Amino acid sequence: MKQINHILAFLLMAIFITACGGDKESKSSATDKAPAEVKTFNVAWSHYVGWEAWGYAEHKGIIKKWADKNGIEIKVTLINDYIESINLYTAGKFDACTMTNMDALTIPAVGGIDSTGIIIGDFSNGNDAILMKNANSISDLKGRDVKLVEFSVSHYLLSRALDMNGMSEKDIKTINTSDADIAAIFTADKNGAIVTWNPPLMQAMKSEGAKIVFDSSKTPGEIIDMMVVKTDAPDSLKKALAGAWYEVMGIMNGSDEAAKTEALEFMAKESGATLDEFKQQLKTTAMFYTAADATKFTSSADVEKTMEHVRKFSFDKGLYGNGAKSADLVGMEFDNGNIIGDKNNVKLRFTSKYMKAQ
Repeated sequence: MKQINHILAFLLMAIFITACGGDKESKSSATDKAPAEVKTFNVAWSHYVGWEAWGYAEHKGIIKKWADKNGIEIKVTLINDYIESINLYTAGKFDACTMTNMDALTIPAVGGIDSTGIIIGDFSNGNDAILMKNANSISDLKGRDVKLVEFSVSHYLLSRALDMNGMSEKDIKTINTSDADIAAIFTADKNGAIVTWNPPLMQAMKSEGAKIVFDSSKTPGEIIDMMVVKTDAPDSLKKALAGAWYEVMGIMNGSDEAAKTEALEFMAKESGATLDEFKQQLKTTAMFYTAADATKFTSSADVEKTMEHVRKFSFDKGLYGNGAKSADLVGMEFDNGNIIGDKNNVKLRFTSKYMKAQ
């Protein structure tokens, strides 16, 4: 009997040791399991008064804060050539990129990349302009070479200015010029004529004899500056970008004067402007400092009306490609669900969803 008890005790001890060992092993396996990989997204931006906030957000760790909050990593890259930044986005090098409403249509959307404007940051209200020497009005453009980034919003503004003044592109000659070079080229040209945006516009305005003969305040709400994201990108990226953006907007428009000045000084320096020059540029930019104001604009009928103008201009200029039979080639969806163009080929979308969430 005693022998049996010893055997039973031995068996119970073995079971206990095995159980403890198994538990230790399972705990060890759980501990050794590799953590889930954090997804990294790439965002491009270029110098423009309405986009300098992205550089500041990166500098201050605000991008990282919102990326961490949404369980992702975001790498923000400054591209000095604006059109090149959009080309890189269209080629798949970036998941998001700053661009205007027109360029979003004519480059990625026409190129087959389904994109969504998730942040309407501002519209140009004098920040884009036609600048000339030895001139007083648009009529003085006749017979001149006009340097600009061809088929960009600069070209759109030129077309609108000519049309509003009874002229056409037959009266001038356009010369494609990079935004990185246009200010220096204008300065060296004694009879220069350019169409550009800030900051190169302000740099070019320092040239002797320079005069603005037309600017975007005459076409308010038509040149819209956005953060565009691949439509199939996850909500985590879109939420993080919107959160970071409106945190910076709160600083720029807040009551903390020291924080506001520090932010504006950083943006001014990075853009190549003085603080006073940068503030002057902001005056000609209709910034939407609050998500509520941006949402109101995005959900209005004005955006759809503007895009009707833009798509007509784009098609007339051949920006839809040689095979395009009409401006309906690409579909665009607006915040209210309306679609213009091909409903089976929607490639550009405007939404207030992520702004409303702020």
